[in-house]
Amino acid sequence: MAFKRFDPEDFVVSSDSITSTLWSTGNPTLTTFFTSSIQEAGSSGDYYLSIYQTASNLDNAQVQFDIAYANSIGSGSTLYNTLVPENSYTKTIYGQYRSMILEDENAFFTFGTGNNVITGSDFWVLSMERARYKQSLFPGSLNLTLSGSGGIINLTDDSLDNPVSVFLGSTRVYQLISGSNGTAGSLANGGYVAGSGSYGLVFPDLGTILLNPYAISQSIQVSPSRSNNSDGLNNRRLYSAISGAGSFALNSQETITSDYAFVRARNSEFNYSENPSFISGSTGEVIYDNFINSPQVYITTIGMYNDSNNLLAVAKLSRPLLKDFTKEALVRVKLDF
Repeated sequence: MAFKRFDPEDFVVSSDSITSTLWSTGNPTLTTFFTSSIQEAGSSGDYYLSIYQTASNLDNAQVQFDIAYANSIGSGSTLYNTLVPENSYTKTIYGQYRSMILEDENAFFTFGTGNNVITGSDFWVLSMERARYKQSLFPGSLNLTLSGSGGIINLTDDSLDNPVSVFLGSTRVYQLISGSNGTAGSLANGGYVAGSGSYGLVFPDLGTILLNPYAISQSIQVSPSRSNNSDGLNNRRLYSAISGAGSFALNSQETITSDYAFVRARNSEFNYSENPSFISGSTGEVIYDNFINSPQVYITTIGMYNDSNNLLAVAKLSRPLLKDFTKEALVRVKLDF
């Protein structure tokens, strides 16, 4: 075994972005949507509605995303306690996302930019199942179609129209607009709704989409029920708009950081082996005379050690590499993390 210390120039760091489908079907577009009556009737059903790619009673059924409805004053759902007004499931959900994203319990979400902004007292939530994506949602891949009594609307994020990253609090955000593949194209108002702002907010790093009910209602006449102390079935209202259109495209994105270590074996290095078949264990001499001046060895493994002589990583060559005084070798070792 022979050792050689790495030089600083022997290391290079590289980052690669990998995109993959988000849905468990393996297709970029989800076209069938199912719910579970058991989940909906259970304790979690008051908070959110889980959406599957197939009937929930089948073995291959997996949650793709969840739908929830949030209201800042607790409308649209029953109260926890009728003696405590405005304290309901929808208010809890609004407070959850306000704390997580806005980081201020007195702040409110706004939809849109410039002169076309609306403050939302309520919104729908599409929360992607964490197992469906690796690091974040892939901006520009979002294409969500909603249908209602007023027609059909195609929604996407504005990542191509506004490529500079914008943050809400410490979270990256895009506006949800009318259009496709990250742009409003030639649509009027940049994909916004006059007087109602954008269709929502997209948080790719959280796997979360907030939908603006006012813009959606104005476009396709799908709106939540805001009755007090009454279950408005608002999660199912949005589910009907999604399943009725039957098209939800979205991809996942992951950044892989790799360390490349270049192992250099010069012509005068690594030409002898400490293998017992090469060197005598009793005298330490080369067993075969013709290997003294013209040795030949095969490199099969590269080990990487720290200064304490602890083995940190092992790289196996795809095939043994012949080495002698007439040859030099350069092996690139890739470490992904």
